[in-house]
Amino acid sequence: MSSLAAGTAIAALMLAGCAVAETRAVEGAAPALTSQAGVSAPVAPAPVAKGPFVSAANPLAVEAGMKVLARGGSAVDAAVAIQAVLGLVEPQSSGLGGGAFMMVYDAESGAITVYDGRETAPAAATPELFYENGRPLSFVDALLSGRSTGAPGVIPMLALAQKQHGALAWSELFGDAEALAQDGFTVSPRLAGMINGDAPQAKTRWATEYFTKPDGARYQAGDTLRNPAYAETVRRIAREGAAALQQGPLAEAVVAAVTEGARPGALTTADLAGYRPLVREAVCGPYKVYTVCVPPPPSSGASVLELLAMAERTPDIDKGPDSPEAWAAFGQLQRLMYADRDRYFGDPAFVSVPVAGLLDPAYVAQRAALAPGLRGAAPYGVPAGAPRVGADATREPAGTSHMVVVDAKGDAVSMTTTVESLFGSGRMAGGFFLNNQLTDFSFEPLARDGTPAANAVAAGKRPRSSMSPTLILDREGRLVGLLGSPGGSSILAYNAKALIGALAWGLPLQQAFDLPNLVAKGDGFGADTEGFPDAVREGMAARGVELRPNTTETSGLHGGLWRNGRWDGAADSRREGVARTQ
Repeated sequence: MSSLAAGTAIAALMLAGCAVAETRAVEGAAPALTSQAGVSAPVAPAPVAKGPFVSAANPLAVEAGMKVLARGGSAVDAAVAIQAVLGLVEPQSSGLGGGAFMMVYDAESGAITVYDGRETAPAAATPELFYENGRPLSFVDALLSGRSTGAPGVIPMLALAQKQHGALAWSELFGDAEALAQDGFTVSPRLAGMINGDAPQAKTRWATEYFTKPDGARYQAGDTLRNPAYAETVRRIAREGAAALQQGPLAEAVVAAVTEGARPGALTTADLAGYRPLVREAVCGPYKVYTVCVPPPPSSGASVLELLAMAERTPDIDKGPDSPEAWAAFGQLQRLMYADRDRYFGDPAFVSVPVAGLLDPAYVAQRAALAPGLRGAAPYGVPAGAPRVGADATREPAGTSHMVVVDAKGDAVSMTTTVESLFGSGRMAGGFFLNNQLTDFSFEPLARDGTPAANAVAAGKRPRSSMSPTLILDREGRLVGLLGSPGGSSILAYNAKALIGALAWGLPLQQAFDLPNLVAKGDGFGADTEGFPDAVREGMAARGVELRPNTTETSGLHGGLWRNGRWDGAADSRREGVARTQ
């Protein structure tokens, strides 16, 4: 996306579901975000949003990013340093062996570049990748097997983005990660909980070796954990770039780990060497007086835009966070969104994803009209351009992180990064965990009538993702906000909640993030039930929205909004992150 602005013509294009290739800034006042509930009034043009600003899931990673910005580094430079530290101190969520989607905003030109670092299936992968004896494997057997690991994409993606947007030398971005790995870092309570929890990936031979102290006990919160192998890996990456992971000893170690055991994977050194990150065009849509931009498929970000477009046609949504009508409507709109997402989204190189049809105003209005009468699971719709695809059988468990960065020029990054499940597949190479990203494909490639699922496995294919790093622009195409969350398929609900809370309900961003979560997919409503006041719960139940405890990965929203000439930064209180401007 070359640049973005608003205006009636542009809004019409975006409502039609088009990714705007080039638009020009228009004269006039820019709408300012305010912290007063329900207020988004145009005011005089505000100063351009500039950093330093970082929000990420661990204070050590935030510190590493702020140091890079203090040295004159770009937002992308800082993101490289943050990812290198997160992969060490928060290995349950992301790392060198995983993948990511990154949105980069250029303040001078208004350009948005989308970097797709999603993993790819090996050349030898078949639609029956997770079949055994003619039947799909259990999810646990699949994720612990070597078959679950795709070619990692996050480091190749970051290397490409840094080459195009970096201000410092690549080799200068890994110092904090190397020192923390070599000298040790303090195990956080969240990491300790994962180390000592029930996840089978924490009990593999690789994880057990890494997480067991010399006295035979497992690491606890407050202990110092060292990872000299990780230190050597980031030293090598600093010297050699992405090639360090795509060829040579590290690539061979990855393949050795993947091919070990009773269910070996088919990933080869040729698959690793052949991986290429992609540059894609953002998909944008209007919401209130703003423009919200997300990555295109195989990200599911356009589903959030569909929900926001339906919300614009649902007056109850605007009644605010104390209204049971607003929350009930939000849940029903989610059901419609997820039904469409699950049916149609996949890798656009393999399946036609009807993004324009899903965002077409007539289709959006038709779907929104179904919400009040919904009882049980929503049916999927048939938007213009919809291909004939079968039912989906994909599961998306926990294990993801999000970061945002803004540098002194106003350039910005919103990036969601993952190894898929907690500690990925539980297998390790070079001191880092390998992803189990291929379990994001549909385990059953065909519907009963033989129609292929949009998200079926194929050689070289990228699995569908819920990762939806988000940028928010004003009417002149200027950055006024950025956010995102982990959460598996619940990412879409979490991002939508935050956007509605901040942009429709006018809440400070921290309050928007800390609102109780509601995830409505299929025939249920999972929620932070105790977070809703009794009156709201009772009012929702009277409207057919019966809450039950949320069983999906909780949110980890991180982001910021440019309000009154400063960053209203936030980090989800459910995680261990922080937001910093100095």
